[in-house]
Amino acid sequence: MTSIHDISVTLNDGTETTMADWAGHLLLIVNVASKCGLTPQYEGLQKLYEEYQDRGFFVIGVPCNQFNGQEPGTDAEVCAFAQNQYDVTFPLLSKTEVNGEGAHPLYKVLKEATDGSEIEWNFEKFLVDAEGNTIKRFAPRTEPSAAEVVEAIEENLPI
Repeated sequence: MTSIHDISVTLNDGTETTMADWAGHLLLIVNVASKCGLTPQYEGLQKLYEEYQDRGFFVIGVPCNQFNGQEPGTDAEVCAFAQNQYDVTFPLLSKTEVNGEGAHPLYKVLKEATDGSEIEWNFEKFLVDAEGNTIKRFAPRTEPSAAEVVEAIEENLPI
């Protein structure tokens, strides 16, 4: 299995990098969309990021337009929306496919490491430890502030 840290990703601004940029940190990787009934979860994700970033935690937002076209904008529009509507400061990747033949390698690894099933909907969450192991998967409707999410974060913070 590929290490998550070896996977190439493109940031929302077009910068090419790898997941190794976040090696040593606890990550909550979330496929996001701006025109979804779950979009207000951006607020909870930002609160988690603000609360735990000093302890080695990052939220990584992954815009995806595979669910009823609910992320139709360009990368710049997605970023502007997240920043203007929800004051998002956590990293956003470029728009990415999470299911099917075109699924990004990041999502192939995340799904393989859990139950192997396809992403159900926008705002599905994966918790990845500092060593790059996927340790938990949360359903789209699970709020970022849910006890199970907060407890899993607190139990795995590297700092």
